[in-house]
Amino acid sequence: METPILLNRFRGLSLIFLALLALGQGALAPASAVTPDEENNVSVYKERSGGVVNITSTAIGYDYFYNPVPTSGAGSGIVIDKKGHIVTNNHVIRNAQRLEVTLSDGSKWLANLVGTDPKNDIAVISIDSPADKLSPVPFGDSAHLEVGQKVLAIGNPFGLQGTLTTGIISSLVRTLRTEEGVTMENIIQTDAAINPGNSGGPLLNTAGELIGVNTAIFSPSGGNVGIGFAVPVSVVKKIVPQLISKGYVSHPWLGVTVQTLSPEIADSLGIKSRKGAIVVQVVAGGPADKAGLIGGQRTVRVGNTIVVVGGDIILEMDGKPVEEAQQMIRSISEKEAGDKISLVLLRQGKRLDITAALGEAPR
Repeated sequence: METPILLNRFRGLSLIFLALLALGQGALAPASAVTPDEENNVSVYKERSGGVVNITSTAIGYDYFYNPVPTSGAGSGIVIDKKGHIVTNNHVIRNAQRLEVTLSDGSKWLANLVGTDPKNDIAVISIDSPADKLSPVPFGDSAHLEVGQKVLAIGNPFGLQGTLTTGIISSLVRTLRTEEGVTMENIIQTDAAINPGNSGGPLLNTAGELIGVNTAIFSPSGGNVGIGFAVPVSVVKKIVPQLISKGYVSHPWLGVTVQTLSPEIADSLGIKSRKGAIVVQVVAGGPADKAGLIGGQRTVRVGNTIVVVGGDIILEMDGKPVEEAQQMIRSISEKEAGDKISLVLLRQGKRLDITAALGEAPR
């Protein structure tokens, strides 16, 4: 007598299950549909991947017996005009005896070095390709970027040509030290996957405009861990015309090494000023030396910090307080060789006003 009841309950549950299944299926998007964000990814890739090239560099090394051994490396590059100019990283083409560029259509072209700027890890090379084979990537604006903004990277990681990755801007105004020991300012940090081979490729905004040149990753393993860096396009805009016209960049130079004056250091040294830049060293014959700046003469320990004291402390530059050493260096980098700057110094407890003419940094 209980069997019909059990069957009826089973049929009721089955109907409920089928109804829920049908409801769930109705809520799912069709398999062929893409979201607006995915559409943007597809659109940017289709429009800009043709402007991203693969660069293979060949250098000559020597083995234990001094026999010449060719070594090769690979990276990415960005077509910037119809004349065949391509922007990439300096470290991609450094020491190369031969450069070969592979366009998105698979054609290969020998490339010539136009100019390099190790300070910003940027280089320009060129190929003699028909204009109709080149798809320049338009420059965007990096002055108004926001943390959290979506970005896209196209490159050739591990030799896999034409790879797209996406992410966000993780941070701005980062400081990055290159393999040569050069400090790069105002660097963009992103979590878009960047791996070996992505160097020199574009970091794009959602409009497909260039906002940075991918240059480095932080990785204990050598692979992507979500911390990548890019040179902002504002820097690229400034230096590329110089690289094309004369092969190098004229960087402004004061000729000093400076260290931040923190409140802790000021207290320890008995200095009333709470902020500034301590002049550690003055390059003989440099602009600062000619202007009369004095470097440190001895070292003292303040907590865990070694401080070089006895020299000038820069309190102001061009009428603005110097908050820290890097801020002062950053401000100088935005000027031109030959520009004059006004400095307010603290020397042996007295304030002193001087003017210095910036020189051109040694190459």
